[in-house]
Amino acid sequence: MRVHHSPFRLILSVLMFSWFSLTSSQQLSGVKGKSENMLRLRNFSYVDQQGTGIEAFSFLMPSDWKFEGGITWLLDNPMMPSVTAFRIFNPKGKEEFEVFPNHCFFWTTNLQLLGMFPPGSRYFGSVVKKTMSAQVVLRNIILPEQRGGFQDLKILKDENVPELPQILGAGKLGQGPVTSEATGAKLRISYSKAGIPLEEEIYAVVETINIPVQSYFGTTYNILWYVDYIFSFKGEASKLEDHTLDFQIITSSIKINPKWYAKYSNVIEYLAQQQIARINNIGEFSRLLSQMSDEMREDKMQQFKASGDVYDRVSQKFSDNTLGIDRYIDPHEGKEVELPAGYNHAWCNNNGEYIITGNPNFNPNEGSNLHWEPMQKK
Repeated sequence: MRVHHSPFRLILSVLMFSWFSLTSSQQLSGVKGKSENMLRLRNFSYVDQQGTGIEAFSFLMPSDWKFEGGITWLLDNPMMPSVTAFRIFNPKGKEEFEVFPNHCFFWTTNLQLLGMFPPGSRYFGSVVKKTMSAQVVLRNIILPEQRGGFQDLKILKDENVPELPQILGAGKLGQGPVTSEATGAKLRISYSKAGIPLEEEIYAVVETINIPVQSYFGTTYNILWYVDYIFSFKGEASKLEDHTLDFQIITSSIKINPKWYAKYSNVIEYLAQQQIARINNIGEFSRLLSQMSDEMREDKMQQFKASGDVYDRVSQKFSDNTLGIDRYIDPHEGKEVELPAGYNHAWCNNNGEYIITGNPNFNPNEGSNLHWEPMQKK
């Protein structure tokens, strides 16, 4: 039974689906028409300094964009021992991609247990709260929590998006007494910040796991439910879709480090085996993490690879066929890099930066103190 969650799971696959497949073909053709321009990108690597001390994930982004946030380890929640929250944004504009922290809740039909742990309390690290659909969660939890400070906030669209959990395989468990379900939703909102009108689309998935518990008085259910895949795309009003290519570059290039994920999975196993032993000192926690193996058990590795394979198939098919992706070889690291198609010429330097251009005469070495090398298509 899979009941534990990565801080942001394989959000990349849902990001690819949710935003770009819902963008009109006319808008996408406009994005593809930028081949005469030059685009400069850089590779960003996030190191989990609070916990494991190793790279957790990496991605490409426009060179002049910035990253804020990261992974926070929770010492009292064995089902979700860390959460990820970050934003990738254009400091010269209003374009922004944001990932919000997941939420982990608990509910039960056992009235005696509910009397001991009433709504609002914590049951083994999870907040006790009655289950909600993704649409209700977005309106009643995520929106007030993340955007409640804007007085001119308006909801432009409020929709169920059942395709989100379907494409992710969320809410699906194997055969057995434990059942699960999932719902997906999105909100399109508008508000002003510093006098500039903005629009934002926020997405979320709610996964519910129902665990039957047999007792002398009959069967009751303990319910674990998660709000995850919570993310948004933001931009100036009426210009949000103009930055589809920027968002596509970021989301299609996110890679989770399997060694980091191994440590994360092993922490969950440890907490379960120790019956949710509490760790009260961050130094002790870091020492524990450093001792955790960065190798996965075979079953966990197979699960990680299977999830990655699903993403690779979805991402590659969508990127290649819809927006267009060219694959190049980075001569500095000898690895494959996926870059937007239609530019025909690509360069890289040893700082992890890339330039793609449609101009065959462009040479980034001219007037630069960096060493750029041309990249060959795979």
